[in-house]
Parts: sequence; structure tokens; C-alpha cells
Amino acid sequence: MDKRLLVLALGMFALGTDTFVIAGVLPEIAQGFNVDIGVAGQLTTLYAIAYALLAPTVAAIAANVPRKQLMLSGLAVFVLANLTTALAPTFTIALISRVFAGLGAAMYAPTATGTGATIVAPERRGQAIAIIVAGLTAATALGSPIGTVIGGLNDWRWTMYFVSAVGLAAGLGIMTLLNDVPLPARVSLKARLAPLQDSRVGWTLLTTFLGMAGNFLVYIYFSVVFDRVLANAFLFGALLVVWGTSGTLTNVALSRVLDRVSATKVMWIVLLVQAVDMALLPWSSASLWSAVLAVAVWGATGWGIQGPQQYRLVNVAPPIAPILLGLNTAATYLGVTTAGIVGAFGIHLLGAHRLSFLSVGIFVLAIFTSHMAGRRIERNRDLPTLGDLQPTRS
Repeated sequence: MDKRLLVLALGMFALGTDTFVIAGVLPEIAQGFNVDIGVAGQLTTLYAIAYALLAPTVAAIAANVPRKQLMLSGLAVFVLANLTTALAPTFTIALISRVFAGLGAAMYAPTATGTGATIVAPERRGQAIAIIVAGLTAATALGSPIGTVIGGLNDWRWTMYFVSAVGLAAGLGIMTLLNDVPLPARVSLKARLAPLQDSRVGWTLLTTFLGMAGNFLVYIYFSVVFDRVLANAFLFGALLVVWGTSGTLTNVALSRVLDRVSATKVMWIVLLVQAVDMALLPWSSASLWSAVLAVAVWGATGWGIQGPQQYRLVNVAPPIAPILLGLNTAATYLGVTTAGIVGAFGIHLLGAHRLSFLSVGIFVLAIFTSHMAGRRIERNRDLPTLGDLQPTRS
């Protein structure tokens, strides 16, 4: 195993943990700052929207910055921002720090993925990207549960110290093991956004947005949705392990079938099962064993969205796959942003235990947009114009 890929994956693990772990310590944060839990949930919202909006912007503006320097700078901003969150004396400062954490993530994540693909032989690029992305997946199964237990046993601020320490370790590894990486071809911000004009891309990204919004609407407020069964921090962490592990297993399984089964059909099944799971959640979350089953189904179907969506985009226009996948990531984090805001209102309107009813409505919309995306892709499999998207050296 190439150690350089492992340290790049470790950085993604830190970023992913930061994305998911706030949900695990949300009640403690709300209590510590004396704010409503819906207000505390906006810590995730600001991190997500900063990442979504700044990732393509940073990629275009910093195209001439050496890759190693950009990744180390991103991790430095990320670590300092999380330390600021941990030490924040007021909720306002904590909110501002989350924006800078999102900036650091936006500087690091796309750069790390691209770097991994360039430092290995061409025939190993797929494997390299898979290893780096696995760091993000591992955050759902390991990073978030570990951070939740740390916060539950001590103080939520120690959770942020944990995230900072992982980010620092990744930075030291990159500094030690990674040599200078050749600059990739430059793609302007206008060119990065140009695929949005294609209806197939637009419908597909809208499906990603809705799917992630429906998922994270409940996940961000996990602690209050499942408060009837969360007896202690270890049990909370165990449920998060179930959520992340089932999602990881689903992605492994889908990687074996997407070349043989229509991505549109897979999306229809995944979204339908998820809608049913969310419809039953007000009752299934009331007892431990039914909650475990509900969380397992939720994790499997929730993370089962990304594989088919990425498969669709890559096959729409393989020459610009990195750009399309970048837009898909932005749609994911915009969905997380929306989830945090809608969820905060939903708790007051419906109550935490019925919050998943909003997810059901969102998943029904996602089934429609997914169907539209599939129809458009079947009608025309070649992106009409690629001229504006051709990368240039500068």
C-alpha cells in the first residue's frame, strides 16, 4: 500500500469526521452555549455551505498554487478552525469558525483526490481515488462514533480537539511523504459551472441535492430523533457505527452491480426504501431493536445514493468526469446545508420524533427528479458541447 495515499486518505477522514460528528454532540453544544438545538445545528449548516460554495471557487482561483502547498494550507486552516471551535467562548465565534473549517476542507478535499490520481501509474488511478475516498467513508463508520463517545465521556470540546489532531497528523504525513506534485490543467470557474446548462446533469445533481437533504435532515438531529433509546454515549456511538458500516457495505455491493443494472432502477429502489424507512421512523425509533434496524436500512440506502449518481455523471461525459463529480459534491453539501435549516424549523413545527415525515416528502421529489434524469440520459448519451470545458495550461 502506497503510504502517500494513506496520508491523503487520513486527511479525508478528518474532514469527514468533522462533517458528521457535530450531530453526535449536538445536545452538549446546545447546552454549553445555552441555545436551542435547532440553532446549534447551524454549525453543520455553515460548514457545509462554505464547502459547497468555496470548493469550485478555490479550485479555479488556486489553479497555479503547488498542490502540496495548497493541501498543507487547507489542513492548517482546517485544524486552526476546529481548535477555534473547541475554544470558542461564544456561539457566534463557533459559527464563524465553522465557515473557516469549510474553507479548509474546500482547499484540501478536491486537491487530495486529484493528487492521488497523479502520483500513481495510470492503471492504478481508480484504486488510488478509491483509497482516498475510503477515508471519507471510514469517517461515518469510525470517526463520527469515536468523536461522539469522546464528547459523551468528557466534553464536546474534546471532540473538536480529536478532529484537529487527526487533521494535524495528516498534515505532518503529507509534509514528510509527499513530494511536489505537477500542476493539473487549469479549468476556469465558468467552465466548471458550464455543465449545469445540460438538463441531464441538472436533473442528476438535483436528485443528489434532494437525496442528501432528506438524509441529513434527520442525521443532523439524530440525538433528539432517537432520544428515546440513546441511554449513553457508547450506545449513541454504536448506532452511528451501524449507520456508517451499512453505508460502506452498500457502496461495496453497488460497485459490483452498477455495470450490469440500470443506475436509474437502483436509485428508484434506494429512494423508495428510504422513504418507507423514514415514514416508519417515528415508531421504529421508540425502541432499541427497531431503531437498530431502521438505522441500518437508513445508512444502507442513504449512502447508496452516491454510487449510482456518480456512475450516471461519469458516463454522461467521461472527459470531464472530475468536474462533474466536483459539482456532485457541491450538490451534496448544499443538501446538507438545506437539511440543517429545514430540520431546525421542522423540530418546532412537527416535533423531533416526527421530523422524518419531512424527509419522506423530499424523497418523493427525489424519485421524480431521478426519473427525469434517467429519461434525459437515455435520450442523449453525449454531452452536446465540450468545447468550453477543455482544460488549459497556464
